[in-house]
Amino acid sequence: MVSRYGFAVVFAVIALSVVALSPVIADRDDDDRWDHKHSIVSHQRLQQVLRDVVAEGNGGFDLNMWATVVDRDGVVQTVVFSGEDRGDQWPGSRRISAQKANTANAFSLPGLALSTANLYSAVQPGGSLFGLQFSNPVNQEVAYKGPAHRSGTRRDPMVGGQIGGVNVFGGGLALYNADGKLVGAIGVSGDSSCADHNIAWKVRHALNLDNVPAGVSATGDDNIVYDITDGTSASGWGHPECAGTERTIGENLPTTHPVGPMP
Repeated sequence: MVSRYGFAVVFAVIALSVVALSPVIADRDDDDRWDHKHSIVSHQRLQQVLRDVVAEGNGGFDLNMWATVVDRDGVVQTVVFSGEDRGDQWPGSRRISAQKANTANAFSLPGLALSTANLYSAVQPGGSLFGLQFSNPVNQEVAYKGPAHRSGTRRDPMVGGQIGGVNVFGGGLALYNADGKLVGAIGVSGDSSCADHNIAWKVRHALNLDNVPAGVSATGDDNIVYDITDGTSASGWGHPECAGTERTIGENLPTTHPVGPMP
C-alpha cells in the first residue's frame, strides 16, 4: 500500500517529466507547423538540393553554403545550410542569403527577372539605379533574432519575418513556378559571389522554379553578365569576375541548366 507521501512523490516526478518534455513536444509541433504544405519548397527538399549542387563543380572555393527562400511578400519561408552543422559555413552568410533573396524578389516582376548579380553595375556611382543599395534596409529585429541554435533548422528564427535588405552581388534569383507565376526568390551565400550565383541557378533549376519570362542578359534571362572593362559595364548590368572558373560555368548555365519554358 502506498502512503499519501508516496503518491505525492510519484505525482511530482510525473509533473517534472512533463515539464521537461514539453519543449521537445513543442519544438516538434512547431517544426511540423512551419514546414507546411503551402511553402514554396520544403526545408528537407531545399537542403538536399543545396547539398547536391554544392558537391558539384561551381568554381570558387568549394565551401559550404546557406540558402534562404522568401515568398512574394518578402517573408522568409525556409533557411538551410549544406554542411553538417551551422558552423560549417560562414555564419555571416546566413543573413546575406536572406538579403539576396529579398533583393531578387523585391526587384523582379511577373514579366522581368533581375538577379542580384544584374544589379551590381546599375547601383555604382553614375549607374541607372545608384542609391538602390541604401533602400529597403535589413530588418535588424528579424535578422538577429534568436535562439542561434535554431539557425538553418525548420524553426530558424528568421522564418515568418520580413528580412528586408538589398544585396547587389551574385546569389539571388527570383522564383517562377511551373505556371510562370512569380512566387518569391532564393538567396545563396557562402562562397565567391560568382559561385553563389552558379549555385543559386542550379538549385532553382533542380526545383523547377526557373520558368523565367525575360531578363537583361544576352540570353534573355537573369543570368550573370560579365561585360565589365576598365570598370564600366557595356550593358549596364555587368558583374565583376571572380578568381576561379566561375565565369566559364556561369556563362554556360543557359545551356547546361536552361530556364524552363514559359507556359
